[in-house]
Amino acid sequence: MKLIGMLDSPYVRRVAISAKRLDIELAHESVSVFRTFEQFQQINPVVKAPTLVLDDGEVLMDSTLIIDYLEALAGPERSLMPAPIEDRLRALRLIGLALAACEKSVQLYYERNLRPADIQFGPWVERVEGQLAAAYNALERELEKQPLKTDGVIDQAGITLAVAWTFTNYVVADQVSTEKFPKIAAFTAYAEGLDVFINTPIF
Repeated sequence: MKLIGMLDSPYVRRVAISAKRLDIELAHESVSVFRTFEQFQQINPVVKAPTLVLDDGEVLMDSTLIIDYLEALAGPERSLMPAPIEDRLRALRLIGLALAACEKSVQLYYERNLRPADIQFGPWVERVEGQLAAAYNALERELEKQPLKTDGVIDQAGITLAVAWTFTNYVVADQVSTEKFPKIAAFTAYAEGLDVFINTPIF
């Protein structure tokens, strides 16, 4: 199987790290949705990263759906999601918040870097900045109530949170700080020190 997309996308990196944690080998092809649009279009006409090309040529897209497929391949004994319903509910909440942070970081980056300054819409930018802050504030509160484990392994909630934080700091660093979100920053430092993250760098 082949993973298509750049690791500076939090969604591509999330899939790549998850696959490694599930012991599923994916060939990685760094194709950009911007710089090599036509090449990506030949692989997936929708041009959506990440794209997973299966051995039979079938194509999947969307990080959550790809990870769901990889989880099914790996089997429940290797799952990155907890089985007890209360633990699973919390994991899903953390993942949802982290993915929202990714989405809002992407929107801010696009607004700042792709839209000409004279047609940027201030109220929209302020709204997105507020949504990004709300996502990280909620994540920080979650970690204050119950820290994620730092025992040498990492689950899907931890992967998604750390990937999101690193990405936000990479593209819109002015929106976050270690001082404001110390629990998130500390956990991400732990995660980025794991081999599975070190071997899947954002750039």
